[in-house]
Amino acid sequence: MKYKTFGKTGLSVSQIALGTGNFGTGWGYGADPVVSEAMFNAYAEAGGNFIDTADIYQFGQSEELLGALLQGRRDDFVLATKFTNGASANPGRLTTGN
Repeated sequence: MKYKTFGKTGLSVSQIALGTGNFGTGWGYGADPVVSEAMFNAYAEAGGNFIDTADIYQFGQSEELLGALLQGRRDDFVLATKFTNGASANPGRLTTGN
């Protein structure tokens, strides 16, 4: 895995980030907890440490799964997140508050 310094923070982050929008099945598709854990572990074992997340992913299931996966090793990862006003399901589409 290759790394870059994140801006002026001094944090070393992997050049490949793990997107967690598919962790969970709240949107009617995505990865169940077992598959999410397997993806996370494969990424971590490859040396990845930069994780993209958001409170709206899978109506919050993604961050719940990620929180459990990070227990005991939170300091090994850098999280990039977004803030919204939440998400609501509209007929046929998902809308967010941002």
